[in-house]
Amino acid sequence: MTREERRRRLVRMVKEEPFVSDRELARRLAVSVQTIRLDRAELGIPQLRERTRELARAAYGRLRSVVADEVVGELLEMELGRRALSVMETTERMALSGSGVVRGHHLFAQANSLAVSVIDAYQALTGRAGLRFLKPVGVGERVVAVARVVQSRQDRFWVEVESRVRGELVFQGRFIVVAGGSRPAPRTRSRRSRSHLRPEVTS
Repeated sequence: MTREERRRRLVRMVKEEPFVSDRELARRLAVSVQTIRLDRAELGIPQLRERTRELARAAYGRLRSVVADEVVGELLEMELGRRALSVMETTERMALSGSGVVRGHHLFAQANSLAVSVIDAYQALTGRAGLRFLKPVGVGERVVAVARVVQSRQDRFWVEVESRVRGELVFQGRFIVVAGGSRPAPRTRSRRSRSHLRPEVTS
């Protein structure tokens, strides 16, 4: 692979996956981390932390139905009414005691908050949720969730959420979100839970 081809691939990878690390880029392109850093510098591509900060600032600025601290995980992409993406770093506090396995309700919370946040309305509540937990998630793993609005009818929106770890699907959720039409009064405290109905869990 020539240097020019490698750099074209590098630009494409960073555009498609803004949160990909230099180490992962080096692995995929079969070069050293130092080479990736040099390529980034010459191409004007900021490091991961700066890319993430820029994406998050833009994404949080588009929120309507929730406030920033109601989104579980870090919001990196937001196209209101269409698509949203968040990343959740898992910790020991999320795990079942002594197991190293993250509790399922954390995956649900990330997906649910993302499904609500993608709705282009001043108020939105979860009306129904169907969930599938496909694979255990370990402590220290990064969960990337993507929400897509697949259908809408008046004030109801059908949202599908897929969560992945290193590209492997670990969770799927189908949500019906109900939107409100009027602008609410300013809130002084965040509401931690927006779902009033129990989710339906399927295997």
